[in-house]
Amino acid sequence: MERREFLRQSVFASGAALIPSFLKGMEFLSPDQLSGYRNIVIIQLSGGNDGLNSIIPITNDIYHRLRPTIAKKQTETLKITSDLAFNENLKAIKELYDLGEVSIINNVGYPNPNRSHFRSTDIWQTASDTNTYLSTGWVGRYLDANCQHPYQAIEVDNSLSLAMKGNTMNGIAVSDPNQLFKTTREPFFKSLVSNTEKEMLDEDNQGYLYKTMLETYSSASYIYETSKVYTTNIEYPQNPFAKNLKTIADFIASGLKTRIYYSSLGGFDSHVNQLNSQDRLLKVYSESVGALVKDLKKNDRFKDTLILTFSEFGRRVKQNGSRGTDHGAANNVIAIGGSLKKAGAYNELPDLSNLDTNGDIKYTIDFRSVYASILHNWLQVNDQKVLHKDFDKLSFI
Repeated sequence: MERREFLRQSVFASGAALIPSFLKGMEFLSPDQLSGYRNIVIIQLSGGNDGLNSIIPITNDIYHRLRPTIAKKQTETLKITSDLAFNENLKAIKELYDLGEVSIINNVGYPNPNRSHFRSTDIWQTASDTNTYLSTGWVGRYLDANCQHPYQAIEVDNSLSLAMKGNTMNGIAVSDPNQLFKTTREPFFKSLVSNTEKEMLDEDNQGYLYKTMLETYSSASYIYETSKVYTTNIEYPQNPFAKNLKTIADFIASGLKTRIYYSSLGGFDSHVNQLNSQDRLLKVYSESVGALVKDLKKNDRFKDTLILTFSEFGRRVKQNGSRGTDHGAANNVIAIGGSLKKAGAYNELPDLSNLDTNGDIKYTIDFRSVYASILHNWLQVNDQKVLHKDFDKLSFI
C-alpha cells in the first residue's frame, strides 16, 4: 500500500480530523488544576427540534388552536410556571431546572432565516450571516486564536462538523479513543512517523498529509493515555448518544486539556406523526444529559462545565396535515450548568400572536449573542476575534 493511500484510509477513517501545528509536548491537568478549568459541552439536536412541544406555552390559546392534534395536554407536561411547562419526557431536565441549573433562552435565531437543514446548520456552525458562506466554524476559529492543540476541541463522533474546522487548526473527532490509538500504532503508521523528514512537511499537499499524520499520532496518544485515568461507574442509558456523553464525562473527569466538546442527536425532522418520535428522542436526550450531569457532580466538575443545547431551527407553529410540523425559524436554546448567573426562563416567551409571514416565531436574540457570551463570559477570550463582529452579551453565564 502506498503512503498516501495509507494516510487516507488510516488517519481520516479512524475519526481523526486535524490540521498542522506539528508535534507539541503533552499537557496534563493534575487534580489541583481541575478546579476552575472551564469547559463547554455543545449538543446539537439535528433535524430541527420542535421547541414549542419541548418547552410548552401550556395556557396559550393560539398554541392549542393551531395544533389541534399535536398540542401537549396539561397532563403530558411538567409545570415550570403557570404559563410554561416541560414536555413530560424532559423529566431529568426539569429536575435540574428545579435546582436552578437550567436557563431557557427563548426566540433564538437570526435575520432572514434559512429553512434548509444543510444551510441553516452551516449558518449555526460557522456563525455567518444568511448570505455569507464561510469555510471555517466558530469553534475552529476559537482554536485558531486561542489554542495550541487540536484536542482542545473534541467532537465525539466518527466525523468532524464544520463548526470544529479552523483556518490553521481543526478540532479532532474521536468516537473511540482506544481504537484511534491502536490505529496510529500499527507498524506501517509508526514507521511513517519515525521516518518523516522536514522536507516532507514543506510540500504543499503531501506536507499537509504528513503533518496531519503527526498530529494524529501525537493527539491519539495524549487522549488515550489521559482518558485511562477515569472510567465512570455512573449508569448511563443504553443508546449511542448516551455513550457519547459518557465518553465526554470520562474525558472531563480524567483531566483532558479540552475546552470544547461537541456531540449531536439526530432524528428531529418531524413532518409526520411527530408526537411519538419527538417524545422518544426527548427522553433519550433528557436521560442521557441527566446521567452526564450526575457524573460531573460526582467528580466536582459540574460547576466548571456548561452544557448548551441547540437545533438548527424550530418548527412552524401551525401543525401540518400529517400530524407533524414543518421547518420554522426561531427556537429555544437550553443552557445547563452549576455556575449559571441567571437560571429559569431567561427572556420573554414566544409571541404566537405576532408571527412572521411564514407563520414562524420571530427571533429576538441572535444566536451569535449566545456564542459571544460563551466566548467572553465563560471561556474568557476575545469573542470579536472569533465571530468577526460585536454581538450583545447575555447574562445567563
